[in-house]
Amino acid sequence: MPRPRSHGRGVALYYHHLLVSSCITGMRLSFPLRALPIQCREMTNQKFAWQVCVRRRIFGILFCSIWTALLCVHANGQTATPDAAIAFEKQGQLAEAAEVWRAVTRKNPNDAPALASLGVVLSQEQKYEEAASAYKKALALNPNLPGIRLNLGLAEFKQGHFDAAIPLFRAVLTADPKNQQASTLLGLSYYGARRFAEAVKCLEPVAKSDPANAELHEVLAQSCLRAKKYSCALDEFRQILQLRPDSAPAHMLTGEALDGLRRDPEAIAEFQEAVKVSPEETNVHFGLGYLYWKSHQYDEAASEFRRQLTIDPHHAQALAYLGDIEMKRSNLEDAVSLLRKAISTQDNVRLAYVDLGAIFMEQKQYAEAITMLQRAVKLDGAQPDAHYRLARVYQAMGNAGDAQKEFAAVRELHLKADEPLASKLPEALPQLHP
Repeated sequence: MPRPRSHGRGVALYYHHLLVSSCITGMRLSFPLRALPIQCREMTNQKFAWQVCVRRRIFGILFCSIWTALLCVHANGQTATPDAAIAFEKQGQLAEAAEVWRAVTRKNPNDAPALASLGVVLSQEQKYEEAASAYKKALALNPNLPGIRLNLGLAEFKQGHFDAAIPLFRAVLTADPKNQQASTLLGLSYYGARRFAEAVKCLEPVAKSDPANAELHEVLAQSCLRAKKYSCALDEFRQILQLRPDSAPAHMLTGEALDGLRRDPEAIAEFQEAVKVSPEETNVHFGLGYLYWKSHQYDEAASEFRRQLTIDPHHAQALAYLGDIEMKRSNLEDAVSLLRKAISTQDNVRLAYVDLGAIFMEQKQYAEAITMLQRAVKLDGAQPDAHYRLARVYQAMGNAGDAQKEFAAVRELHLKADEPLASKLPEALPQLHP
């Protein structure tokens, strides 16, 4: 953004800034009579002489105050200029520069470039909320001010206001379709707003032009994964692995992409590699265990879930899936213990509620079974298994009306395939650094 330039008066203007500070300090001083020279106070028996002395001192104080005020006015007039603000910026004195820009905008509230410059300095101070406010005022005054939308969008982005940043970056690209910075920021904003499919469209061309930028490729890969564009995710994660072959997270994410493509053996192999690289990596044992569980390799799955619980005893998903395996083995007491611990740790693990409902139904504890299955339906009403078990409970209780409603819901729903691993693992989205 074009900025007014200094004309070589930086040292003098900086001196004036110091003078203003001195004036402001001086104007706060008070001058009580007890502070007058002792000669005056000793003239108590010489009334006229005492009065003359006091008058002279007061006149001197008033003269000094008036002269100080004039100097302050002169100094303020000299320092509240764009040149002075820029001089402070060049010296790295951002707080002083911001104050001068504020003074400039107080003199002329319609000075859009000054407001924009204030926003730049506040952004450098990481005061993004104040910067955004200054940019908005500048934009309202002059929508054609160069760079204003990009700067405002960046200030919103830095605050995590991704939805507010998106239209600003789009406007920049409408005016300049080849602006790669705006394209990158728009893609990152879509990603931050969890609009992953749109993030992919923006970030793919940018990432292709910068193949060595591992962070950018990771954001693109994560966007592809969350948008269920598994081939795209796989390509990106493999490229990341070429740059970082010993990265356990990269192996895990590659495994997630392969799992999305239903290439289970290859997905398992990637997670096995991640375990070799970093056995303590967050969720690595749960991820491998889940892939074994999906493949009905329950012994291997149980082993991995137990390893995960050794690292994190309160891992709700590992507790739930281990409980499911114990239920399948008819170890109902162990299963109930694990499943109850899972829902006490995290109350949205649907599998735990479904399994507990099934166990309580078999034990004819119908009231508890209904409570568990209704909670499962609330968590995901599109899954037919909880509806079916709920219908069976109502049927066993002789409640034909409610049973028929649940059976009808089952008929309307299509049985979903096993959900991808990406939906089970907590999202570990990379940090956005524009």
